[in-house]
Amino acid sequence: MSIYISGSMAYDRIMDFPGRFSDHILPDKIHILNVCFTVNGMIEKFGGTAGNVAYSLSLLNEKPVILATIGKDYANYFDWLKKSGISVEGIKIIENEFTAGAYITTDRADNQITGFNPGAMKYPSGYRFNSAAPRDSIALIAPGNLQDMADYARACKKEGIRYICDPGQSLTAWEKESLREWIEGSTMLVSNDYELEMVMKMTGMNKKELLRLTKTIITTLGEKGSLISTGESDIQIPPAKVSDVVDPTGAGDAFRAGLLKGIAMGKGLETGAKMGAVAAVYAIEKYGTQEHYFSYDDFIQRYRSNFGDW
Repeated sequence: MSIYISGSMAYDRIMDFPGRFSDHILPDKIHILNVCFTVNGMIEKFGGTAGNVAYSLSLLNEKPVILATIGKDYANYFDWLKKSGISVEGIKIIENEFTAGAYITTDRADNQITGFNPGAMKYPSGYRFNSAAPRDSIALIAPGNLQDMADYARACKKEGIRYICDPGQSLTAWEKESLREWIEGSTMLVSNDYELEMVMKMTGMNKKELLRLTKTIITTLGEKGSLISTGESDIQIPPAKVSDVVDPTGAGDAFRAGLLKGIAMGKGLETGAKMGAVAAVYAIEKYGTQEHYFSYDDFIQRYRSNFGDW
């Protein structure tokens, strides 16, 4: 099965400040704030929704096609993708912009100051599904360039390709009618519980009404697992066991990769969500969104230890 992942490509640049921000911010001068925090150093990690999902899919022996833009500093990321066996054919290079980047500074009290530069993500990637076989293809439309998100949904509907809506942090950019149109005709809506509440508020629709636009709603619930809703029933999926909680960032993207793998294998939604739960714990156990690694055999054994045979 061909798996298309629309979303963002980004560098996460992480810095540690050895003191506390609060010691250097004067409350009575907050209106003229001008501070400089000298950090211990910087670590660069590969990130972005499309990159994260595609990476975990590659560990599951899939060959996803990323649909996104990347900036003139693409070389290191492309090397990483190629090393991971991931195609770059659907990634458009924007030569006059840097790749989207999150600049995250954390102090000793775990307070964070983050600056985000959308960079190349400001531009649509404009991929065409000319060679896609509709019955043997699925697309995940994750947070990224808003025009891409809307255009790819329309293209999937036109071509008869199943697509999954994953609104995430893009929600504040949508208008009511465009969000409804985006969801309508999708095979699935995937979000966490807070995002689902936002979708319902923004569309003016309750969950039952949303299920008239999409076939299935999967809601991730963190340490409580996930919930599959089809209109006929709600199925609670328990979480997989975590050996060590290091960093929950990226767990949602890994969950989506496991879910897509289950769909590609022709498994039911329950099995797919359980596969997502197992993929998520690998991400949780490492610092960073593309730092985890497992062999496919490791994954199968961990699935069995949590849920039995699929």
